[in-house]
Amino acid sequence: MMAKIEDTKKPDMKRYIRTKDGVDFISSSIYLSVVDAKLRLEMGAEKILAEVLEPLRERYDCILIDTCPALVILTINALAAADEVIITVNPQLLAMMGMQDFLRTVGKIKKRINPKLGIAGILLTMCETRTKLCRVLTEQVTESFQGQIRIFETRIPNTVKVGESLYYSKTVVEYSPKASAGIAYRKFAKELVSYEG
Repeated sequence: MMAKIEDTKKPDMKRYIRTKDGVDFISSSIYLSVVDAKLRLEMGAEKILAEVLEPLRERYDCILIDTCPALVILTINALAAADEVIITVNPQLLAMMGMQDFLRTVGKIKKRINPKLGIAGILLTMCETRTKLCRVLTEQVTESFQGQIRIFETRIPNTVKVGESLYYSKTVVEYSPKASAGIAYRKFAKELVSYEG
């Protein structure tokens, strides 16, 4: 993205794309904060990521872009480049209130920047299923959006294993293969693939 912003020669993709267990990925970096700052001053900033990813579209069946929860210029770039968005929601009151704002933003991006942008569905994450608040808010999401936006059946539970796996720089599946969150993410991947197919 920096090469695109600064109009310099694009670096060899092999420097950035890594492969593990048959999956290519580009890991995040602290330098994204520099990119974010530069994008704020750039003309056509919201389209930079789409331009960077365009040559890669033919190489992959699917490209996933994981964004931070804040609605910063990098998130807008991801939405401008995407065909669909999976809205992850932590069933807590403030997160639920932020979802309405996010949906409005998706609508604006679809109207002004990326007409092909659709919503794949809502994925509930960090679910504390034993708490009453989680159950109430999960029901509220289901009632509010049923029939309008797909609510994925899979719920990602809140587990300490996710935090521990991040600390040890491992995927949750590598760190703890039997962790409930890892099992749920695998289940969600199957649900998403069956939805796409």
